[in-house]
Amino acid sequence: MDNKPPIDTALVRRLVATQFPWWKDLAVRPVEFGGWDNRTFHLGDEMTVRLPSAAAYFLQVEKEHRWLPRLAPLLPLPIPVPLAMGVPAENYPWHWSVYRWIEGETAKRERIASLPQFATDLAAFLVALQRIDATGGPAPGQHNFFRGGALSVYDGETRQAIAALDGKIDTVAARAVWEAALAAPWHGAPVWFHGDVSWGNLLVRQGRLGAVIDFGTSGVGDPACDLAIAWTLFEGKSREAFRAGLPADEAMWARGRGWTLWKALITVAGQIDVNPVEVEKPRHVIDEMLADHARRG
Repeated sequence: MDNKPPIDTALVRRLVATQFPWWKDLAVRPVEFGGWDNRTFHLGDEMTVRLPSAAAYFLQVEKEHRWLPRLAPLLPLPIPVPLAMGVPAENYPWHWSVYRWIEGETAKRERIASLPQFATDLAAFLVALQRIDATGGPAPGQHNFFRGGALSVYDGETRQAIAALDGKIDTVAARAVWEAALAAPWHGAPVWFHGDVSWGNLLVRQGRLGAVIDFGTSGVGDPACDLAIAWTLFEGKSREAFRAGLPADEAMWARGRGWTLWKALITVAGQIDVNPVEVEKPRHVIDEMLADHARRG
């Protein structure tokens, strides 16, 4: 397991003061939702500082600095664009970033005026992302935990979670969803994908989708991993609106269920005996996927 260095406002102040002294007098404070892979802080009113929280995430810094400035002008909504890259110092061992602050609130349902409209707007953003030239883009690997690659990377982990949950979920149906995903491999040319389309990485402004953030797990490959939001946020009409806006055939939809199932299963298996409250949402996601698979065959 990674040794996680302590990351707090005092550290950020020291890093900024020594490496970017022209910003040293700006206030530093944590953002409301700082994420898991990185710790994020306000720097004044117009910037953020973002630091990887563990060694598993430091490869994402250079990738974002290289690619996000190229992607941003080609997308219909704002995405983070790095302003500066910091270097290891003050007992903090990795590179880190300064970004322009993007206005908006994370996409909790109560902040969204129309979930179907939100789904349609998100689909349009993902289509625009997929249409960007992927030549030379980062292929699936350690930098993004193999998102965009073959689901078989997580076959053993998924089957182990299904076995651990025997008697606690419908393991026969879960296994069927997983097998269907594995039986529908990606054969297309690599395209850009985000890699972690979740409510915490979508920003709402005036009830609409206003920006997409955190491209740490982005890359080029199979975009099916970006479909997880269909079951983690959308339902009914909004799920159908999301699918209608994407070039997602049955095979891609099956792989999308597979990516979503993998994450939900390992979350439930790891927490069900430790923190039953924490597993309520991923259990609901599993139920939604099993029902969706049963309807579509």
